[in-house]
Amino acid sequence: MFSLGDIKQTKVYQEGIEEGFEKGIEEGELKAKKQAIPSLLALGLTVKQIAQTLNLSEETVKEIAENQKN
Repeated sequence: MFSLGDIKQTKVYQEGIEEGFEKGIEEGELKAKKQAIPSLLALGLTVKQIAQTLNLSEETVKEIAENQKN
């Protein structure tokens, strides 16, 4: 029988942990970018400038800008 310690030592387990960690970082970075959009709009940057700066699509920036208005 395998114990939890044995399972944690497997390559599959380690890769799963790594993938989860990387996904969490990516989601956190995206969340931070989205949170910055209202402040950048308030500074007078255009949707296009924000999209280029944050490496997001213009549609994403427009969507967040519209949600901010509501």
